[in-house]
Amino acid sequence: MPQALVDSWYQNGIVIFGHRGAKDYAPMNTLPSFELAIEQGVDGIELDVHRTKDGHLAIVHDFTVDATTDGSGRVTDMTLAELKALDAGSYFDASYKGVQIPTLEEVFEAVGKRVIINVEIKSDSPDTDGVEQLVADTIRRHNMRDWVIISSFDPLTLQRFRAISPDVPIAFIYMPNQKVDTVKMMADMGLKHEVRHPHHSLVDAAYLAWAKREGYRVNAWLINDAERAAELKAMGVDAMTTDRPDVVVQAVRGS
Repeated sequence: MPQALVDSWYQNGIVIFGHRGAKDYAPMNTLPSFELAIEQGVDGIELDVHRTKDGHLAIVHDFTVDATTDGSGRVTDMTLAELKALDAGSYFDASYKGVQIPTLEEVFEAVGKRVIINVEIKSDSPDTDGVEQLVADTIRRHNMRDWVIISSFDPLTLQRFRAISPDVPIAFIYMPNQKVDTVKMMADMGLKHEVRHPHHSLVDAAYLAWAKREGYRVNAWLINDAERAAELKAMGVDAMTTDRPDVVVQAVRGS
């Protein structure tokens, strides 16, 4: 079931995801950023989710709020009310003053079933705080199974999510020079997954041939210039994730 769903997404060509929305043009991981990415022609958006102290799902990239709000502290140590009180837009530009950190619920309500949503579950511990179950419950509550893919750098997070929701596609994210060899971890675990999300620097013709043999779809990240987008299109990648959706849409589709 998950593989057939993923395959259906690529019937019309390369899928383009807006990285944290349209990250280069609006405050990342906010509703304005997601809406702008859609305006620029994406097929999907990528976002990052953490469990708040009181059991909600907050959309923030870092493990702390320091870089993208007027507050400080770890996301998981804060309540939703504390997070909602922060300004998550002014750091980017004064015109976005007062923009709030959204919840996964709010994103589903705002853009759900308009585009595919790549939900990256953040983890910096081998243990779980229950975030996987909360994400699965939110997907079911909003009837979003056919519109989401769950991704993570952490194989244990993916393993836990798959056990909870075997009918939802999952993707493994990785990049060069990681401190932990998670690629080996995934291989040793034998965890079935539908999509690979390698950093684009890892992608070449040999990699794509290997992925095809293994049955993986390939979503390369992070492509922000037209030349690299055109190269990857020629190689045959299935999807690209970008901070600049307008640039990649133009390079891939010429429109």
